[in-house]
Amino acid sequence: MATQIKATAPRSDAEWTARLELAACYRIFDMMGWSESIYNHITLRVPGEDAFLINPYGLLWSEVTASNLVKIDHEGNKLCDSPYPVNKAGFTQHGLFHAHCDWAHAIVHTHTPDTMAVCSSADGLTPTNFYACFFEGGVAYHDFEGITVRAEEGVRLLENLGDKRVLLLRNHGPVVLGETLYEMFFNYYMLQRACEIQVKTCALGNPIRVPPEVIAIHQRDRDEVALKDFGRADFEAWVRKLDTIDTGWRD
Repeated sequence: MATQIKATAPRSDAEWTARLELAACYRIFDMMGWSESIYNHITLRVPGEDAFLINPYGLLWSEVTASNLVKIDHEGNKLCDSPYPVNKAGFTQHGLFHAHCDWAHAIVHTHTPDTMAVCSSADGLTPTNFYACFFEGGVAYHDFEGITVRAEEGVRLLENLGDKRVLLLRNHGPVVLGETLYEMFFNYYMLQRACEIQVKTCALGNPIRVPPEVIAIHQRDRDEVALKDFGRADFEAWVRKLDTIDTGWRD
């Protein structure tokens, strides 16, 4: 089977931990129905190195394991002897953000129906539900220019991202960046929820916008109840759920 092929190379303990956590993240996304066949990406910086881990091009996210993740540089070139190719077209935007945003250690891009629907709407993400209010003032937008394979588009991607950690590619899909895998995961979880609810609410018609003064209180109180190491408790809870279904991602 394809998943039994491993990308062999010497690895530090820190890299192996990163591999385990990223493999779990891919499996959790798949378990939640957020994967897109063999496409889309979650990337993670190898601690202490100018190198990144990415899914093997050609495998479903349900087939990703710690060992078969591919180690690459910021241009998508392989740094290990993996038998799998890398979708360099898909890594264009990831490599750009990793290279120019030194805090962006974990990045995900998806094509889920609800996030793509919101990306394709004129108003984008609107403060009309509990989850969306968390993101008010924290979302950037980039106009659709086709498949993100051209380096010259990178200048505009970076300009549009600015100081935000969520970039909605119009008519395309979301990019969520985080200092840690846990932060990226939890912010994506909330964004996915926000989009799902917005799509359903818009289908009912006449959604209610939350006023700015209430959003400010909502965001203030979020910061007061957040656990330490933002998102880690959530991620670890989903890893426990994942292990009740399949532990093959640990291979």
